[in-house]
Amino acid sequence: MHQYQARVTWKRQDAKFTDNRYSRGHEWSFDGGVTVPASSSPASVPLPLSIAQAVDPEEALVAAASSCHMLWFLSLAARRGFVVDAYTDEAFGVIGKDENGKQFITRVTLRPKIEFSGAKMPSTEELEALHHAAHEECFIANSLKSEVLIESVPG
Repeated sequence: MHQYQARVTWKRQDAKFTDNRYSRGHEWSFDGGVTVPASSSPASVPLPLSIAQAVDPEEALVAAASSCHMLWFLSLAARRGFVVDAYTDEAFGVIGKDENGKQFITRVTLRPKIEFSGAKMPSTEELEALHHAAHEECFIANSLKSEVLIESVPG
């Protein structure tokens, strides 16, 4: 069993706080030494209380699902002898409500565009099979209750 860690740090600064008009800006720090500015989404908490340039948790979840899928796809493609030169995903998530009226990310759509080179190129069926296998292996996708769709974009 491996444990993954992140440190999330927020400080009030000079805001009153009890009036709910405090900055949602904070930092995510990871074990490799990277620190990322984070905030609530401006769609959830209006500017200037949110920070538009920072990563919000919803974006991070979409990016995590996309990154996990990509890493598995690359590994599986390499094992099958396909040479991947580039992989770009314009992924997005959609927020909706569950049967109790609670908001959640109802769907994550991955739209990978992959460039291959070499003598061995995947057929449409092989490409779909690679995406299916990557989706089945992805820890993040296996952790979500949201639907995760893969819409492969021609390279």
